[in-house]
Amino acid sequence: MENIELQNIMLAFGLTLFAGMSTGIGSAIAFFAKETNHKLLAVSLGFSAGVMIYVSLVEIFQKAKADLSSVFGDVTGAWYTVAAFFGGILFIAIIDKLIPSYENPHEIRNIEDLGKVQKSKKLMRMGVFSALAIAIHNFPEGMATFMSGLADPYIALPIAVAIAIHNIPEGIAVSVPVFYATGNRRKAFLLSFFSGLAEPVGALIGFLVIYFFFDSFSPAISGIMFGAVAGIMVFISLDELLPTAEEYGEHHLSIYGLVAGMAVMALSLLLFL
Repeated sequence: MENIELQNIMLAFGLTLFAGMSTGIGSAIAFFAKETNHKLLAVSLGFSAGVMIYVSLVEIFQKAKADLSSVFGDVTGAWYTVAAFFGGILFIAIIDKLIPSYENPHEIRNIEDLGKVQKSKKLMRMGVFSALAIAIHNFPEGMATFMSGLADPYIALPIAVAIAIHNIPEGIAVSVPVFYATGNRRKAFLLSFFSGLAEPVGALIGFLVIYFFFDSFSPAISGIMFGAVAGIMVFISLDELLPTAEEYGEHHLSIYGLVAGMAVMALSLLLFL
């Protein structure tokens, strides 16, 4: 652990906590805004996808390859990097597949839907499972955010902001069905908020893995984890962010946001060369 500064660990964990708490922001918006700003959400989600895809493939994937190549050689290290990348994709895809579609928090909800609530005890199960579903999804996202922060403190902030933007509409998506189930705004807000705290829990698990294994196997462990993180973030972008952005708004708006996110991430990385 000597090669990881405590300041970097605290920064990565703090940003992960911020990203996770953004589900509460989305829930609060759902209860205080009068209508959903579809265009803003489309651009914002596209922007987040651009940030995550660019930094995953250009920065994190390359760091994973460098770490693994230093241990196993260029050819074998490259193979292990690709395996870790697709392993991360497989991991998050399995989690996504195990959650039934009708309880999946990535089914979009509109703020306007709050006016259509029909209280029913039978809907409580759906409300609870909606909160559980987003918690399950946020767990690997929290680990990805935390590990990205450890990979390079300079990219920690834009990654956390990208995840936070992603979590805001998720907060809306969870709070609406929970409100359907209970008719209680406070309960819907709290369940949505606490489901987002699965992200810092994911960060904590990532930290414990590093704490117990990093000293002896630092290049190999970090390379595998960074490769998996890159895969997780690319999958989240392609499977969740972009499709949701297009559902909320026009196709071109989400693509403009995607390109803008890539450009901003590229510029931020160039400034720290």
